[in-house]
Amino acid sequence: MSRIGRQPVAVPAGVNIDIDSTNTVRVKGPKGELARQFPPTITLGREDGAIVVTRQNDEGKQRALHGLSRTLLNNMVTGVTTGFTKTLEVQGVGYRAQIQGSNLQLALGFSHPVIVSPPQGITFAVEGPRILVQGIDKELIGQVAANIRKLRPPEPYKGKGIRYSGERVRRKAGKAGKVGK
Repeated sequence: MSRIGRQPVAVPAGVNIDIDSTNTVRVKGPKGELARQFPPTITLGREDGAIVVTRQNDEGKQRALHGLSRTLLNNMVTGVTTGFTKTLEVQGVGYRAQIQGSNLQLALGFSHPVIVSPPQGITFAVEGPRILVQGIDKELIGQVAANIRKLRPPEPYKGKGIRYSGERVRRKAGKAGKVGK
């Protein structure tokens, strides 16, 4: 059985979980509400104040869905209780980020500023060269952060661009120059 899938998902105080007949799970907590539909072959049940995820058989696809479903459910519970944050770093001369209302305005070396508007449930914060993408849906936060990084990915010669916090960019040597004469 899946090592991750067989672990129960603890439900903290103040979190309500509703499971309906179509395997749609609604998780409501202090930070908001999330909903997701799980595959019909995955069974979700309550047991001792926790949610237990089980599968119907031991086929390869079912085994993969078992661990995935448990992790998605755990991320929903964590999101509505504490939330998630993804940190990006802006590096480069003249590259900067600032908040404009709820939008994020980026100066990335283009002839115009790039404005990123957050989707529903996502907020931006700027602390110097760092951009914080915050919200309760981990999947949406990761996608928004990837879209921001895609605007100017770090280049390998000088390292300029937008990178994830802690990301290591492999640097290349520049031109060797003329040797000899």
